[in-house]
Amino acid sequence: MARFFTSDTHFGQAAIISMYRRPFADRNVMDAAMIARWNETVGADDEVWHLGDFAVGPPRARVEELLASLNGVKHLVTGNNDPAATIKAAGWASVQPYAELHEAGVLLVLCHYAFRTWRDMGRGAWNLHGHSHGRLTPQPRQQDVGVDVFDFRPVTFAQLAAHRKVRRNAPSAARQAGC
Repeated sequence: MARFFTSDTHFGQAAIISMYRRPFADRNVMDAAMIARWNETVGADDEVWHLGDFAVGPPRARVEELLASLNGVKHLVTGNNDPAATIKAAGWASVQPYAELHEAGVLLVLCHYAFRTWRDMGRGAWNLHGHSHGRLTPQPRQQDVGVDVFDFRPVTFAQLAAHRKVRRNAPSAARQAGC
């Protein structure tokens, strides 16, 4: 079993396409693409922590259809755009506003929102969040796990750590320009 993280799918919300320049013609195409990418990535026995804003607009029955169509055991850390139709939908293994997990010996602090400080941040803990759609400059050991950052699919902690390492080691524009 693998553990994955994601957020801000906004299933069913057409406006999100233009708001964040998502490369989809309409919400049906977006939803279908994200379902396909999720299921290409996540196996039936894998665990997925969705850090908020799962579906915006669809009624509870449609949210439950979406959940049933997605592989894995799904947990929701609620976001600001998760209505009762999402929170109360059958298909979640758990629903909470905040969670802490250990992965590869590292404490992960999960919330929809990015924190300035979090428990054990000075001891190597990470803050995984959504909400910012890739537009927030992260602190060390902090990562937006949203679909807008990771090709519209869930990612593992190992992928998140590798992503951070690549970004940290990438030459800055100033160094590339010889400044």
